[in-house]
Amino acid sequence: MTLNICTSLLLLFLGNSVWTRTVRQVYDDLDPEHWSHYTSECPRECFCPPSFPNALYCDNKGLKEIPAIPARIWYLYLQNNLIETISEKPFVNATHLRWINLNKNKITNSGIESGVLSKMKRLLYLFLEDNELEEVPAPLPVGLEQLRLARNKISRIPEGVFSNLENLTMLDLHHNSLLDSALQSDTFQGLNNLMQLNIAKNSLKKMPLSLPANTLQLFLDNNSIEVIPENYFSAIPKVTFLRLNYNKLSDDGIPPNGFNVSSILDLQLSHNQLTKIPPINAHLEHLHLDHNRIKSVNGTQICPVSIAVEDDYGFYGNIPRLRYLRLDGNEIQPPIPLDVMICFRLLQAVVI
Repeated sequence: MTLNICTSLLLLFLGNSVWTRTVRQVYDDLDPEHWSHYTSECPRECFCPPSFPNALYCDNKGLKEIPAIPARIWYLYLQNNLIETISEKPFVNATHLRWINLNKNKITNSGIESGVLSKMKRLLYLFLEDNELEEVPAPLPVGLEQLRLARNKISRIPEGVFSNLENLTMLDLHHNSLLDSALQSDTFQGLNNLMQLNIAKNSLKKMPLSLPANTLQLFLDNNSIEVIPENYFSAIPKVTFLRLNYNKLSDDGIPPNGFNVSSILDLQLSHNQLTKIPPINAHLEHLHLDHNRIKSVNGTQICPVSIAVEDDYGFYGNIPRLRYLRLDGNEIQPPIPLDVMICFRLLQAVVI
């Protein structure tokens, strides 16, 4: 199980660089006699590296419009410009696009021509961070694997906008203006292969409902969440990394065994209002509880297995797997009680 999770995460985070590097290697030995052809097609505002002819670099050029994109382009870099609109005309010949980076522009929803994105049938990665979007753009290319919309002004998610995005593995909506009302029970319907969902830095007061069952990473930092519903994580049985830092969670807002979930390996609950350590699972490896209101730690109470001090754990697989515990910013006085160290024998670091 752990091996499968690690493999999936490597694909999610490293896939971009590996793919790009592979394409670069293919063209490293491009015959110089073809360079002039690629240069003549290159928009004068942009840079077309002869050793990487599938890429077009138009970033940091002060552009207000998207130039005509040559047919050969797979990777398009348009970040850090003044672009306000995405129209169909520049993309008429660009039918092979896989990657578009439009971060840090001035794009609004009204500036996106109707249907222009969904016509990019081969697009896998769409970056629209740091723009002026007020809702998730629609319709989207059905083959998308990553959609990054962080740091916009998004307060609305159109109904059914994700329903056909079965290949999407990462959705980043952090640092927007989403309220609980924007996340309906069917908002994420259709995202059958989603692995990472980032809704941090919004205005949520409740945990989002009906998340995709395959979610591995759920980031909800910097909201105003007060309560974890009973059996919430049974609907996302594969969740491995859970971040709820900077919320308003108290002891009363966490049901008994709310975080006692075998799939969770990394649990972050920093900067909340907890006065005690919630029950955890023996599989948990990293626990962040810094800057809460915890006054003491009782190893016997928090140990996820009921074994007396004198008992022998025997085989390694039977002992709690906690390796990192952060407790600084609370009211706990060192040293760490002996029973904590006896329970969590794999601990490599304790911050207090």
